[in-house]
Amino acid sequence: MSHRLDKFFDPKRVAIIGASATRGKAGNDVIQNIIANEYKGEIYLVNPRGGEIMGMKVYRSIKDLPQGIDLAIIILPAKLNPQAICDCAARGIQAMVLAAGGFSELNSQGQKLQEELIKVIKETGVRAIGPNTSGHTSTPANFTSSFFPLGKIPKGNISYIAQTGNFATHTMRYIASGEHFGVARVVGLGNKVDVDESDVLEYYSEDPETHAIFIYLESFKDPGRFLEIARKVTPKKPVILLKGGSTSEGAQAAVAHTAAMASDDRIIDGVLKQAGITRIHKYSHLFLVAKALAVMPLPTGNRVSFMAPSGAMLVILTDLCRQRWDLAVPELKPATQKRLQDISPAYIRMRNPVDIWPAALEHGFEFAYAEAMDAVLKDPNIDAVVPILMITDETGVPDLGFIVELAKRYPEKPVFVTFSSQKKHMDSAKEYLETRGVPTYPLIEEPFEVLSILCRCRSLMERRKDSPGE
Repeated sequence: MSHRLDKFFDPKRVAIIGASATRGKAGNDVIQNIIANEYKGEIYLVNPRGGEIMGMKVYRSIKDLPQGIDLAIIILPAKLNPQAICDCAARGIQAMVLAAGGFSELNSQGQKLQEELIKVIKETGVRAIGPNTSGHTSTPANFTSSFFPLGKIPKGNISYIAQTGNFATHTMRYIASGEHFGVARVVGLGNKVDVDESDVLEYYSEDPETHAIFIYLESFKDPGRFLEIARKVTPKKPVILLKGGSTSEGAQAAVAHTAAMASDDRIIDGVLKQAGITRIHKYSHLFLVAKALAVMPLPTGNRVSFMAPSGAMLVILTDLCRQRWDLAVPELKPATQKRLQDISPAYIRMRNPVDIWPAALEHGFEFAYAEAMDAVLKDPNIDAVVPILMITDETGVPDLGFIVELAKRYPEKPVFVTFSSQKKHMDSAKEYLETRGVPTYPLIEEPFEVLSILCRCRSLMERRKDSPGE
C-alpha cells in the first residue's frame, strides 16, 4: 500500500547535503552509518568542495544533482536550511530530514527562522522530519539518516516515535550493544515543523514490519488527530507511550528541549486510556517492555507464578504484586501443588509463589526449576511465569536450555527470567536466553513491572476491540 511517508522509510536514491570527508563530523558519520547498514540504494553527496568521499562522487551544489532522488538528508547550519529545501524541491526531491538545531527551541530569532522553514515547506509541498532531529531508521530498507555513530542496527519488529534525538542515537546504541532485540522503524521527530507523531503513527499502523509501537512525546501537535489514529491502531497493535513534561518543572524543560507546549496531565491520562494507549512512567521501560514484546506474547491475564531461592523474595514480591503492580498470585490447581510437593522435601508445603531452593538442593537446579516451571505453566490458573535464578560458582552453573524449551512448549504464556546471581553468570545467562527468545532482567522487580504494563496493555486493547465506534 502506497503511503505519503514511503520515501522516508524505503528510499531508493538518497542525497546527503553537507557530506563531509572528516571523520567525526555529522556529514561523515551519516555516510558511515548508511554503509554499515548495507544500504542497497544510490547515494549522492553534496559539498561545495566537490571531489570524492569514500570513493563516491561529490556534487558541488544541490542544483547539480540528477532528478529522481527520493530523500535528502540536510546537514547544514540552521540559516541555510530554507534555501536548501527550495533547491532540493527544484530537483524533484520531496522528502527531507533536517538535522540542524537552532530553531524555536533556542530563542526568538530561532523561532522566526522556524517560521520561515514552515513557510518554505508549505510552498514547496515537500515532507520534512525535524528540524533539530538526529534522524530516523528503517531496517527493512537497511537505512538510517542518523548522524550519531551507530554501526549496524539490529532488525526487529519494534518501532519507535520519539520527540527526542536520543532514541535514534544513544538509546539505539545501547539497544544494539546491550540488548538482544531489534527495531523496524525509529523516528526522531525534533521540532515537528511538518511530519509529526500522528503521521508516523498512521504509517506504523499499516506497516507489516511493525508489531508494537513505543512513543516518547513532550507535546501533541494535533491531539485530536493523534487520538483518532490511535483508536484505530490499538485494537491491532500495542501502543505504549511515555509522556514528558507532566510536571511544571518538566514542562519548562520540554519547552527548552523542543519548544513543546504541555497540556494538563490528568486530561492526557484519561484520553490516552480511552484511545487504548498504555502509558508508562519510566524511560527504561521504553526498551525493557519492548524486549518482552519483541519475543513474547501479551499475557492473557494478570495471574503470575514465580519461583525464588529465597523466602524473603517470595514474601516481598507477593506484596508488591498485589499492592503496586495489580498482579494476582493465585492458588494453584491441586494437581500442580501435588507435582510441586512431589519434587520437594516433606518439611516444606508447596504453593504459589514457589519456594524452589529445597527442591534444588535435593534434586539439583535443572530438575527442580524445570519441573516446577512445567507444572505452573501447565496450570490454567497461571498466565505468566517468572523464574528467579540463583547461579554462582559455588552453587553450580546449569544448562539453561530447559527454559528455552519450556517457553516454546507454552508459547501463549510469557516467561520472563530474573536473577539472584553472580554477575558474570547473569551476563552469560542473558546472552544465552535472549538470543533464543527468552527475555531476562537483571533487577528482580523489573519483570514484574513489565508484566504489569503488558497486562494493562492487553486490557486497554481488548476494551478498544469491544468499543470500536467510540
